[in-house]
Amino acid sequence: MNDQVKFNVAIIGAGIGGSHLEGYCAWPKNYQVTMICDLDVERAKAIAKDLPNCIITSGIEQVLNSPDVDIVDICLPPHLHFPIMMKALDVGKHVVCEKPFVSSLAETDQIIAKAKSVGKRVFPIFQYRYGIGFQRYKLLQTKGLLGKAFTASLETHWDRRAAYYAIDWRGTWAGENGGTIVSHATHIHDLATQMLGTVKNVSAFLDVRVNPIETEDCAAISMQMASGALLTSSITLGNVGDMSRIRICFEHVTIESGLQPYTIGAGDWTFTARNETHQKAIDAELAKLPKIEERFHGLMADIYGALTDAPHASPPNLTDARHSMELITAIYHADRTGRRQSLPINSHHPLYNGWKP
Repeated sequence: MNDQVKFNVAIIGAGIGGSHLEGYCAWPKNYQVTMICDLDVERAKAIAKDLPNCIITSGIEQVLNSPDVDIVDICLPPHLHFPIMMKALDVGKHVVCEKPFVSSLAETDQIIAKAKSVGKRVFPIFQYRYGIGFQRYKLLQTKGLLGKAFTASLETHWDRRAAYYAIDWRGTWAGENGGTIVSHATHIHDLATQMLGTVKNVSAFLDVRVNPIETEDCAAISMQMASGALLTSSITLGNVGDMSRIRICFEHVTIESGLQPYTIGAGDWTFTARNETHQKAIDAELAKLPKIEERFHGLMADIYGALTDAPHASPPNLTDARHSMELITAIYHADRTGRRQSLPINSHHPLYNGWKP
């Protein structure tokens, strides 16, 4: 493919789909959003107000049967992700899918097999990677200025009350596929694995402590990474306000993110060296980093690069999706058994076909 290829996109789901739309519209030479599908047609019209030629529909089959659509972007309730992804791949579409990806490792492996058989790409949504703070980390890591990772702490402390759960599928096993580790902490866990490598072992405590719902809204999780680094993840939906934070102690540098709950990768990260000489080297490298496209703008640019075989494109892929699903599976199993769970997880695992009780 050459760099002039333009992809037609259909977005299914006009909630978070509005943010996806902004990401595509930032690159008008690369994408054209030609269809937006939502049961609430007025909501779809609202996000498409600046796209006079965009088709608005409430019918998913109309999207899937359109020969002009190249990419189907799925922003639906979680329990619908797997069947719609499979249908989209069956009719020859590339797929972008919001979190949580699907509801089991078995479904993940079916998606991987289907994408391979039809020759199409599937991109899970992990937009936290596209932020200046995380990109600064990547630069210092590439330059060898961090050293060995020792420990890390993650905080996902958000505020979710009754109004949030007024949407009937939220807080349910059938609709949301799980609780806060599936929905609210997925992105920060992905960011941690990007910084520290894959997870090797997990111990976990989960509980419903804040809201009268089916799924967990608090968690205390410990992880041992394949690199040897040790990580703790504290999660609650009972905080006053929303905040997320990452703090990692490396051999030569301690990194701390800002507190931005939805843009933590783009926040005001600090990089504090053990000595003044090393600090000067870090500051000199960080001063060279150019402005980058953040969140969905950056993600959609990276997806385009992958679809056009750009050499440096590296958007989230199915390997990332599977490790995310492995981690969720491991956390639920560790909590329910009271035993440490190791990764990777294969098809013989008792929760391979799903973690719903």
